Amino acid sequence: MKHFYRAQLNPDVVLAEADAFFPTIGLRQVAAASRSRTWEGVVGTPEEPVTLTLTVKMEGGHYTFVEAATTAQGESRLDRNVKKFFTALHRLSDPRHALAAAY
Repeated sequence: MKHFYRAQLNPDVVLAEADAFFPTIGLRQVAAASRSRTWEGVVGTPEEPVTLTLTVKMEGGHYTFVEAATTAQGESRLDRNVKKFFTALHRLSDPRHALAAAY
């Protein structure tokens, strides 16, 4: 599944945040490039190996386009953690923003 997020952060800040976030959910980094990272591990139940590839690129001058691609089937725990990571990026760029459910 692919997820996208447009951040108002520098790509290096996004990658540094990803390097800190994804090992906490049981993923280990297997590849790193200047604008991408790849992690592998076992997340959720049933325990099956998953891969996450995160790429960042500058878009429109001051935006950073973040793309996360997972190998998990359906909406897995990994996909929910990717969304949680995007929320962390949002809070990093705007700490005053209060997250609330939108019903």
